[in-house]
Amino acid sequence: MRPTMDLINRISENFSESAHLKLQSMDALAVPIAAAVQLMVRCLQQDGKILSCGNGGSAADAQHFSAELLNRFEVERPGLAAMALTTDSSTLTSIANDYDYTQVFSKQVRALGHAGDVLLAISTSGNSPNVIAAIEAAHECGVHVVALTGRNGGRMGEMLKDGDVHICVPANSTARIQEVHLLTLHCLCDGIDCLLLGVE
Repeated sequence: MRPTMDLINRISENFSESAHLKLQSMDALAVPIAAAVQLMVRCLQQDGKILSCGNGGSAADAQHFSAELLNRFEVERPGLAAMALTTDSSTLTSIANDYDYTQVFSKQVRALGHAGDVLLAISTSGNSPNVIAAIEAAHECGVHVVALTGRNGGRMGEMLKDGDVHICVPANSTARIQEVHLLTLHCLCDGIDCLLLGVE
């Protein structure tokens, strides 16, 4: 079946909007992304670890980022200490069942996080209750936070402290925000490798 021109145009518009937002976001996000890279490298150099969390597509992003660090990104190197808090179904369901879904990440942060670690907290709206709870737990444990959000940053943007980093995509569409989130994660991975290995 031959696709209609309306469908072709819609697809083209999606590509155009995504490309435009990425270019538009470049100046706004380059500085906080660089700050996040430096924070994460300092953590890793001090034998810390990077925890990550999010819901839905943001959970997939958390896992993607953790995999790129723990295994490799684009060059060979030893694995880096990274862990997504979204992957253990027994842990997630037991916490949700025994306590509340809001605590599925915060209980893990309190159990696994140590002072000097970094939490990558991902939410397109900045208002995900369980990610907000994870940030609160991180602050209690002396864990630094890199918040990856969109729109106006939501509650997450308001609760960050000195030493935390906020990367907020200036857009309202969840799909477009997630597309820039993925590029941001790749920039983080590339920057970490660059600072640790001197990659050109």
